[in-house]
Amino acid sequence: MNSIFIIEIPGGVCCSRGVWTGSHHICVYMGKRGSNTLLVSGEKGTGRAREKERESAHSRLAQAPVLEKRSSVRGGSMASSHGRSDVRFADWMASLPQSMHTIPLTNLAIPGSHDSFSFYIDEASPVGPEQPETVQNFVSVFGTVAKKLMRKWLATQTMNFNSQLEAGIRFFDLRISTKPRDPDNELFFAHGLFSATVREGLEQISNFLSAHAREVVFLDFNHFYGVQNLHHEKLVAMLKEVFGEKLCPVVFAQEVTLQYLWEKEYQVLVFYHHPMALEVPFLWPGQMMPSPWANTTDPEKLVQFLQASVTDRRRKGTFFVSQVVLTPKASTVMKGVASGLRETITERALPGMMQWIRSQRPGESGINIITADFVELGEFISAVITLNYHLDDDEDDAT
Repeated sequence: MNSIFIIEIPGGVCCSRGVWTGSHHICVYMGKRGSNTLLVSGEKGTGRAREKERESAHSRLAQAPVLEKRSSVRGGSMASSHGRSDVRFADWMASLPQSMHTIPLTNLAIPGSHDSFSFYIDEASPVGPEQPETVQNFVSVFGTVAKKLMRKWLATQTMNFNSQLEAGIRFFDLRISTKPRDPDNELFFAHGLFSATVREGLEQISNFLSAHAREVVFLDFNHFYGVQNLHHEKLVAMLKEVFGEKLCPVVFAQEVTLQYLWEKEYQVLVFYHHPMALEVPFLWPGQMMPSPWANTTDPEKLVQFLQASVTDRRRKGTFFVSQVVLTPKASTVMKGVASGLRETITERALPGMMQWIRSQRPGESGINIITADFVELGEFISAVITLNYHLDDDEDDAT
């Protein structure tokens, strides 16, 4: 027997990555402009038991799913399309040809993940402080059912940090939040709902780097929710404690090559979109990592935006992120509420996105860091890494 609830809320509650999500027990009807009418149906009885089971299954960071069966990242290696020997994803930087060791990292193609931490979303946690009151009220009425609805559209990754690193991801998009009334002032990754603690994630990354001494990562702290000065100080101290001598101090971006980093044994570049960056030697200012956002659900408009952004980037001397990411509108979410972000948007747009990526070239006037949702799809990681070998080919052609 199903129960049906109807709730009237103001329109326009969908944030940049959506706040409504889908479940096989949920249906939603979008009303006229100005108000949304939601019809939520859920099974009684066994539903709560299943919810508890799922909550338990997602209780720890390390238990996050590694790869789904549809994943195209397999075997941990990349067959080169240029006739070169296979390159292990986990050590792809160390395996680049010597000619690339002195190329600035601003001129290399580097794969990254969007909302990197969202492989784990804690449905037992409160809603993030950045969410509007309408969302807070929705969750207060429907509880875990509402959070499962949100999760379908908030989770943009399936692999945990270690698995992303093993697969070749080197750029991480990180958003930090505190929990309301938390006496411990703990820091969490968050996007609508809370994820793992920041310390857990950083330690997982550090452990990988200790085992792969010639790999380098970019940590981009770009959103802070409910974070005060004492929290920033705590995060800076945590970065020092976890990474220590691996942290690369701020220098001219064009000086940062693999050879430079290897010689000094640096492995971590931290970009910090907050004035605190000006006070700490190893915090790179956020403007050194611009990441323009298309904010569209239209694949064609996204490609146009990406191409224009790369053109504008030329010769600015900074790192640069191309977000190959489609952002759902409220109407998109309503139409695909039972499917979620991956099936409704990401997988359908994948062929066109991969075509654009494969057409690009790294370099001073080309792409640099490319981020995506569900990075295991469509050979995204290997396609980005392979772009670097065109630099080698261009050099051969020039001679």
